Amino acid sequence: MSKLAKDAAAFKSTLQRQDFTSWHSQPKPATSTAGTSSAGGGLAIAGEPSSSSAPHKKKRPKTNIVYSQPADTGTGNNVNTQLVYAVNHLKSTHNPMRVQDLAIVTNTPLDTDSVLLEKFRAHDKIQYDPKTDLYSYKHEFAFRNKAALLTEIQRQTRKGGGISVRALKESWKEAPQAIEELEKEGEVLVTRTVKDGQLRMVFWNEIKPTEEAGGMQVEKEFLDLWHTLKVPNDVDLLKQLASEGLQATSSETVAPKAPTAKKKGKRGGAPRQRPVRITNTHLKGDLDLSRDYAAHAKS
Repeated sequence: MSKLAKDAAAFKSTLQRQDFTSWHSQPKPATSTAGTSSAGGGLAIAGEPSSSSAPHKKKRPKTNIVYSQPADTGTGNNVNTQLVYAVNHLKSTHNPMRVQDLAIVTNTPLDTDSVLLEKFRAHDKIQYDPKTDLYSYKHEFAFRNKAALLTEIQRQTRKGGGISVRALKESWKEAPQAIEELEKEGEVLVTRTVKDGQLRMVFWNEIKPTEEAGGMQVEKEFLDLWHTLKVPNDVDLLKQLASEGLQATSSETVAPKAPTAKKKGKRGGAPRQRPVRITNTHLKGDLDLSRDYAAHAKS
């Protein structure tokens, strides 16, 4: 027996004396005592699986499917859901479209489903032109330039109110930029949100910023003086008014109604008769107003 074989036999006997009870699995028993050399010159023990022949565990594919929710089918299968997709897309294009093109873009059976097409045509915001066979969205305002926008703002301001910038943007995408230009020119007045300063409402500026007509911006010195003024609290304000011989105005107080006391006894008793004030004095000579004619007629 060669030295290499002796070393292999000694190594194998050492493995058999080990206690594998704490291992998760027992090693396979050796079936042969002969060792063979690997292709790389290393020693391979019979019965021990080599790294090249070890089976690889297949990893379980990760899935992000949530079975408690319905699958995303794009535009959906419901007729009303598909109608919303089609109407919203036509609203965002600002251009008339054919029903075939709209069906392809929105991935809806608008050109094949008769029920969906009928609902689409009956929508109050959809306008159909039979001459061109095109569909368009009815926007609240119809303007496509800065001058027409100013005319619409003037019309709404004369009625007593402003216009929402969001509604103007839905009719014309460039409306916010045009409104900012009109604001710099002094043609409109704009209100903005407190949080991020976005355009909110727009009004027509009837007083143009000229020295003759007024409407000029107040000088910064007076603005700073105005903002430095502090309104005193209620106690100090009353003291200052009293020192000047003035009184604070108070709102009209409503006199409390006297509580109505309920009489103990029978319910639904006879109503109390109150004396009647006679006002038809011009009939006093011809007619006895104190007499109850209805009671005498029944008797």
